Amino acid sequence: VVAVLGLEAAAPGECELTRLLQDKLQYEMRLQYMKHYFPIDYTVQVQYEEVLRPSNITRLRNGTVSEVALRYLWFHISSQAVLRIREVLPEKHPSWRYTQELTWLFDALGEEYSQYRQTDVEEVVADVVKLVHSAGVESRRKPVRPKALLDNCLKVMRMLYGAPCEWGQG
Repeated sequence: VVAVLGLEAAAPGECELTRLLQDKLQYEMRLQYMKHYFPIDYTVQVQYEEVLRPSNITRLRNGTVSEVALRYLWFHISSQAVLRIREVLPEKHPSWRYTQELTWLFDALGEEYSQYRQTDVEEVVADVVKLVHSAGVESRRKPVRPKALLDNCLKVMRMLYGAPCEWGQG
Protein backbone atom coordinates (compact mmCIF):
# COMPACT_ATOMS: atom_id res chain seq x y z
CA VAL A 1 0.00 0.00 0.00
CA VAL A 2 1.35 3.40 -0.97
CA ALA A 3 1.44 5.91 1.86
CA VAL A 4 -1.19 8.57 1.17
CA LEU A 5 0.94 11.46 2.39
CA GLY A 6 3.77 10.37 0.11
CA LEU A 7 1.61 10.87 -2.97
CA GLU A 8 2.12 14.41 -4.27
CA ALA A 9 1.05 13.86 -7.87
CA ALA A 10 -2.62 13.99 -8.75
CA ALA A 11 -4.14 10.72 -9.93
CA PRO A 12 -5.21 10.55 -13.61
CA GLY A 13 -8.87 10.35 -12.54
CA GLU A 14 -8.50 13.51 -10.47
CA CYS A 15 -6.97 15.33 -13.43
CA GLU A 16 -9.74 14.33 -15.81
CA LEU A 17 -12.52 15.21 -13.36
CA THR A 18 -11.00 18.55 -12.41
CA ARG A 19 -10.52 19.34 -16.10
CA LEU A 20 -14.27 18.70 -16.58
CA LEU A 21 -14.99 20.87 -13.54
CA GLN A 22 -12.82 23.61 -14.98
CA ASP A 23 -14.90 23.47 -18.17
CA LYS A 24 -18.14 23.71 -16.14
CA LEU A 25 -16.76 26.61 -14.11
CA GLN A 26 -15.98 28.85 -17.08
CA TYR A 27 -16.49 32.53 -16.31
CA GLU A 28 -19.51 32.87 -18.60
CA MET A 29 -21.28 29.95 -16.92
CA ARG A 30 -20.51 31.18 -13.38
CA LEU A 31 -21.72 34.64 -14.35
CA GLN A 32 -24.94 33.40 -15.91
CA TYR A 33 -25.90 30.69 -13.41
CA MET A 34 -24.55 32.17 -10.17
CA LYS A 35 -25.10 35.89 -10.71
CA HIS A 36 -27.60 36.71 -13.45
CA TYR A 37 -30.10 34.07 -12.34
CA PHE A 38 -30.01 35.27 -8.72
CA PRO A 39 -31.42 38.50 -7.26
CA ILE A 40 -28.97 41.42 -7.05
CA ASP A 41 -26.61 41.06 -4.06
CA TYR A 42 -28.05 37.63 -3.18
CA THR A 43 -25.97 35.73 -0.63
CA VAL A 44 -25.85 32.22 0.78
CA GLN A 45 -25.08 31.63 4.45
CA VAL A 46 -21.97 29.48 4.80
CA GLN A 47 -19.65 28.60 7.63
CA TYR A 48 -16.53 30.71 7.89
CA GLU A 49 -14.45 27.60 7.05
CA GLU A 50 -16.45 27.00 3.84
CA VAL A 51 -14.73 29.94 2.14
CA LEU A 52 -11.41 28.70 0.75
CA ARG A 53 -9.34 31.36 -0.99
CA PRO A 54 -5.97 31.11 -2.74
CA SER A 55 -4.42 32.98 0.21
CA ASN A 56 -5.56 30.17 2.53
CA ILE A 57 -3.79 27.63 0.33
CA THR A 58 -0.60 29.72 0.25
CA ARG A 59 -0.65 30.00 4.06
CA LEU A 60 -1.19 26.25 4.48
CA ARG A 61 1.55 25.46 1.95
CA ASN A 62 3.93 27.69 3.92
CA GLY A 63 2.90 25.70 6.98
CA THR A 64 4.14 22.60 5.12
CA VAL A 65 0.77 20.99 4.51
CA SER A 66 1.07 18.37 1.74
CA GLU A 67 -0.45 18.92 -1.69
CA VAL A 68 -2.58 15.79 -1.26
CA ALA A 69 -4.01 17.21 1.98
CA LEU A 70 -4.69 20.55 0.27
CA ARG A 71 -6.54 18.83 -2.57
CA TYR A 72 -8.52 16.80 -0.01
CA LEU A 73 -9.44 20.04 1.76
CA TRP A 74 -10.38 21.77 -1.50
CA PHE A 75 -12.63 18.86 -2.48
CA HIS A 76 -14.54 18.89 0.81
CA ILE A 77 -14.97 22.65 0.95
CA SER A 78 -15.90 23.05 -2.73
CA SER A 79 -18.38 20.18 -2.79
CA GLN A 80 -19.98 21.59 0.37
CA ALA A 81 -20.20 25.05 -1.27
CA VAL A 82 -22.11 23.58 -4.21
CA LEU A 83 -24.46 21.83 -1.77
CA ARG A 84 -25.03 25.13 0.08
CA ILE A 85 -26.02 26.79 -3.20
CA ARG A 86 -28.30 23.88 -4.11
CA GLU A 87 -30.06 24.14 -0.74
CA VAL A 88 -31.51 27.53 -1.70
CA LEU A 89 -32.59 26.58 -5.22
CA PRO A 90 -36.05 25.29 -6.09
CA GLU A 91 -36.00 22.53 -8.74
CA LYS A 92 -37.50 24.86 -11.35
CA HIS A 93 -34.71 27.44 -10.90
CA PRO A 94 -32.62 27.99 -14.07
CA SER A 95 -29.41 27.18 -12.11
CA TRP A 96 -30.71 23.87 -10.76
CA ARG A 97 -29.46 21.74 -13.66
CA TYR A 98 -26.06 23.46 -13.66
CA THR A 99 -25.55 22.84 -9.94
CA GLN A 100 -26.75 19.25 -10.42
CA GLU A 101 -24.01 18.70 -13.00
CA LEU A 102 -21.42 20.20 -10.63
CA THR A 103 -22.68 17.89 -7.88
CA TRP A 104 -22.27 14.85 -10.14
CA LEU A 105 -18.69 15.85 -10.94
CA PHE A 106 -17.90 16.33 -7.24
CA ASP A 107 -19.53 12.98 -6.46
CA ALA A 108 -17.27 11.33 -9.03
CA LEU A 109 -14.27 13.14 -7.58
CA GLY A 110 -15.37 11.91 -4.16
CA GLU A 111 -14.82 8.38 -5.43
CA GLU A 112 -11.20 9.34 -6.11
CA TYR A 113 -10.87 10.54 -2.52
CA SER A 114 -12.79 7.66 -0.93
CA GLN A 115 -9.57 5.89 0.05
CA TYR A 116 -8.43 8.88 2.14
CA ARG A 117 -9.40 9.20 5.77
CA GLN A 118 -9.14 12.29 7.90
CA THR A 119 -6.40 10.55 9.88
CA ASP A 120 -4.32 10.37 6.65
CA VAL A 121 -4.00 14.14 6.33
CA GLU A 122 -2.42 16.80 8.52
CA GLU A 123 -4.36 17.64 11.67
CA VAL A 124 -5.04 21.23 10.59
CA VAL A 125 -6.76 19.96 7.41
CA ALA A 126 -8.67 17.21 9.23
CA ASP A 127 -9.96 19.77 11.75
CA VAL A 128 -11.25 22.09 9.00
CA VAL A 129 -12.91 19.19 7.14
CA LYS A 130 -14.58 18.14 10.40
CA LEU A 131 -15.86 21.70 10.96
CA VAL A 132 -17.17 21.97 7.39
CA HIS A 133 -19.22 18.80 7.82
CA SER A 134 -20.42 19.53 11.34
CA ALA A 135 -23.92 20.81 11.87
CA GLY A 136 -24.84 23.38 14.49
CA VAL A 137 -22.02 25.84 13.92
CA GLU A 138 -24.61 28.53 13.27
CA SER A 139 -22.72 31.29 15.07
CA ARG A 140 -19.82 31.03 12.61
CA ARG A 141 -21.79 31.80 9.46
CA LYS A 142 -21.24 34.55 6.95
CA PRO A 143 -23.07 35.70 3.82
CA VAL A 144 -21.27 34.96 0.54
CA ARG A 145 -22.45 35.41 -3.04
CA PRO A 146 -22.90 32.10 -4.89
CA LYS A 147 -20.62 33.25 -7.71
CA ALA A 148 -17.86 34.12 -5.20
CA LEU A 149 -18.00 30.58 -3.82
CA LEU A 150 -17.48 29.11 -7.28
CA ASP A 151 -14.87 31.75 -8.19
CA ASN A 152 -12.81 30.65 -5.18
CA CYS A 153 -13.42 27.01 -6.05
CA LEU A 154 -11.97 27.51 -9.53
CA LYS A 155 -9.00 29.66 -8.44
CA VAL A 156 -7.93 27.19 -5.77
CA MET A 157 -8.51 24.22 -8.09
CA ARG A 158 -6.19 25.81 -10.66
CA MET A 159 -3.54 26.36 -7.97
CA LEU A 160 -3.72 22.75 -6.80
CA TYR A 161 -4.20 20.87 -10.06
CA GLY A 162 -2.74 23.10 -12.78
CA ALA A 163 0.87 21.93 -12.48
CA PRO A 164 0.37 18.26 -11.48
CA CYS A 165 -2.26 17.76 -14.19
CA GLU A 166 -0.19 19.72 -16.70
CA TRP A 167 -2.96 22.15 -17.62
CA GLY A 168 -1.95 24.87 -20.01
CA GLN A 169 -2.57 28.50 -19.17
CA GLY A 170 -6.21 29.26 -19.72
